Amino acid sequence: MPAPRKFTHEQLRDAALAIVDEQGLDALTMRALAARLGTGAMTIYNYVDRRDGLDGLVTSGVWASAPLWAERHPDWRDDLREVASGLWRAVRAHPNAIPLLLTRRTQDWTTLDQAEALLEALRRGGFRGFALLAAFRAVSGFVAGFAQAELAGPLSLTKEDNFAAVLARMRALPIGRYPGLREVAEAAAATSPTAEFTEALDLVIAGLSSARRAESPDSVC
Repeated sequence: MPAPRKFTHEQLRDAALAIVDEQGLDALTMRALAARLGTGAMTIYNYVDRRDGLDGLVTSGVWASAPLWAERHPDWRDDLREVASGLWRAVRAHPNAIPLLLTRRTQDWTTLDQAEALLEALRRGGFRGFALLAAFRAVSGFVAGFAQAELAGPLSLTKEDNFAAVLARMRALPIGRYPGLREVAEAAAATSPTAEFTEALDLVIAGLSSARRAESPDSVC
């Protein structure tokens, strides 16, 4: 009979994500994870398959922090809004992990459950086959990209130390040449990340609804 496992997947996942949250992706090593869990590095090799395994723990941890879909709404668009918003909050809560989320696909149950929740909402909206794939890419890409732009972009509202300086530079641009940049800078100064995300997600959902109406004029949207 094999010896009982000392750590659960959840313990490994949470410890790995905590290291990344506090110190960044480069700080996550077998030795660092072992130290976090109070064990030896060789013990971790019994659970994690080198770098790929460490990265998998991080992505699994981020998606596990998103709330699972509780119940269906009468309107599929409300389902989609709830799932997408939950995923966005999970991603933006772990900014150091964003580069990994954009480049790595994880096939653990937590990640698959989140993907299936998003797909179910879209299927309720009538998307099938290639249309379902395209809609899924559009929404999931929007969520990850929005979080990345918000947290790493020049107008990031989470970087108060440089936001004022960037806003001042934007306001100093020649309005005849850069009217759009001037306008969005002023708008960013007067809003919040949640308001921006909600408005942008509504635009995405409106586009998806229009696509379904154009394809199936008799469908209920």
